Amino acid sequence: MKRLIVAVVLSVWFAGELPAEDRPNIVILYADDMGFGDLGANNPDSKIPTPHLDRLAQEGLRLTDGHSSSGICTPSRYALLTGRYHWRKFHGIVQAFGPPVIDQAELTLPEILKQKGYRTACIGKWHLGWNWDEILRPDANVKSNRGNRVIQPEAFDWSKPISGGPTSHGFDEYFGDDVPNFPPYAWFKNDRVIGQPSVMLTKTPKTPEGSWSARPGPAVQDWDFWAVVPKLADEAVDWIAKQKGKPEPFFLYVPFNSPHSPIVPTEEFVGSSQAGPFGDFVHMTDAMAGKILNALKENGFEDDTLVIFTADNGAENYAYERARKFDHWSSAPFRGVKRDLYEGGHHVPFVVKWPGKITPGSTSNAMTSQVDIMGTIAAIVDYQLPEDTAHDSYNQLPVWLSGEASPRETIVHNTAAKAYAIRDGKWLFVDASSGSHNRIPKWFDEERGYQDDNLPGELYDLQNDPAEKKNLYQSKPELVQQLKLKLNSIQASGQVR
Repeated sequence: MKRLIVAVVLSVWFAGELPAEDRPNIVILYADDMGFGDLGANNPDSKIPTPHLDRLAQEGLRLTDGHSSSGICTPSRYALLTGRYHWRKFHGIVQAFGPPVIDQAELTLPEILKQKGYRTACIGKWHLGWNWDEILRPDANVKSNRGNRVIQPEAFDWSKPISGGPTSHGFDEYFGDDVPNFPPYAWFKNDRVIGQPSVMLTKTPKTPEGSWSARPGPAVQDWDFWAVVPKLADEAVDWIAKQKGKPEPFFLYVPFNSPHSPIVPTEEFVGSSQAGPFGDFVHMTDAMAGKILNALKENGFEDDTLVIFTADNGAENYAYERARKFDHWSSAPFRGVKRDLYEGGHHVPFVVKWPGKITPGSTSNAMTSQVDIMGTIAAIVDYQLPEDTAHDSYNQLPVWLSGEASPRETIVHNTAAKAYAIRDGKWLFVDASSGSHNRIPKWFDEERGYQDDNLPGELYDLQNDPAEKKNLYQSKPELVQQLKLKLNSIQASGQVR
């Protein structure tokens, strides 16, 4: 079905392959741990200024039913770049010094675009693994701490290249810090760590909110956590400027490492929101996105560029305390936070702007997932996806261009290996005793009217109950069974039908 939709749209809209000069530049801005309700355009009660992203929404399409593949980092990034549900292959994150989760044979979005003549770059957080053993010395002493490899700086030959990163999967260039709270604490350029990680980072300052969450490991001398996000924005701005005058279109993927912990807003943004340090960090993330958007405009690319903004999952669980202290609920109007099967874990901001193609200021409640980005962009550039790739990706272009109904009727939600949920139309069925993977404060449940009903599953009518307060599991057993069978069928198949 999805391949047919792609073909029909292409034949009607493109009537053949677009010449390279007419294909849009593509920029994906990807926030890290940002809730649906943190974006002002989504939440009129937000206590966080997000003027640049709000303007992006005013100039484009706001998708109000958009989802990441997972409630955590690595799986969502994998799904976005491969068009495949992460849970078909794995569930958790790549731990410190972990191997790649993308196989060399897997087709990725940047590889598609390279084949269509695009220049490609990734600037930011990769978190999809590297082949670290390629630079590990034979006599290295490797220890393990909760799944993370703890290795001393001298155990690596930092002068050698490392495969498995962005440049192994279709990106011409990479600049970033891989993972902000994982070693090595250093900058990466293409397939190398630049600088010399010579000290062991084991202690970090007290974070103003939440947990610092930095794993122990090698670091360059005087690594500055506060400088990371501004540096990434500056690198993206510089890269855009260098594309001026080149005939080929470009694809720029900017996976921010904010507002993920450690919460490190620079001095300019401290106190700039009414939602505490996290709110300040979201405001800073918005400002960095604004720099990149402004660079598109200043260099004459704005009118020819498709911009997608979304996030890898919802806000971290200290969102509960933020709600009590600042009356700001990052997941508003939904239930749950990062890691959860509830909407707050994966129902994320999702904005698309394409001047001259997408109606400015439009809104759509069409169901969409980040796994659909690959199928949609393949349609835009007239790339016929092989049948053994992008198994779960639907072409959402008719939704973006003309507000048609979504071709997607279901989404399978997953974070942990043994807990799944399925969204089918307005229904959400949680095939687990709870949709939460976090300890929810008792005061929060009492204040918001949530009760533990001790049932083996949960069923919600999201159209009438977006906050997921009324569990219909017992009252609709036939629907529960129907959704359970549908979930099992999708899990067993290689592709959603």
